Amino acid sequence: MFWELIATVFAGIGGAGIALLLRKITKQTAPKWLVPVFAGVAMLGFQIQGEYDWYEHQASLLPEGVVVVKTVQEEAPWRPWSYVFPQTMRFIAADVANSAKNKIDPNLVLVDLYFFERRHMAKRVPQIIDCLQGARADFTQSFSASNSSNAESQPTWHPIESDNLLLKAVCDNQA
Repeated sequence: MFWELIATVFAGIGGAGIALLLRKITKQTAPKWLVPVFAGVAMLGFQIQGEYDWYEHQASLLPEGVVVVKTVQEEAPWRPWSYVFPQTMRFIAADVANSAKNKIDPNLVLVDLYFFERRHMAKRVPQIIDCLQGARADFTQSFSASNSSNAESQPTWHPIESDNLLLKAVCDNQA
């Protein structure tokens, strides 16, 4: 974020430089207010471009075998252009290349999900995907897929739609 701030300041300096060049070319007949306007427009334009390029840049950095399974586009009143062109501010990627089938129940697959959000650190969350039932559960050390009497070790299963990209990516990779 620090380097983004520095780059924004330099974009503003560049925009102001263009306005100063225009004033010099027009022999100072161009209005003085062009300098701060060009600087502000350059800084705002740089930030907008960074917001829209963030997702593509992050997705291009993902290693082979890590696939994007969900994107979240957002609109905000302080970014009125986002109502016309929504911005991808968060996405979820699954590490299908390093996913592992359960040796007891091959329908269960352990996969790491990575949650990315603009200006935040990525978070890794291990999940169990039940390819047969179409459900997912958080993976914990006390995870038990069997029907034991200990309710604490039983996972909470969340249904997944059959056309969900997570289910397709994980289960098709294991086939």
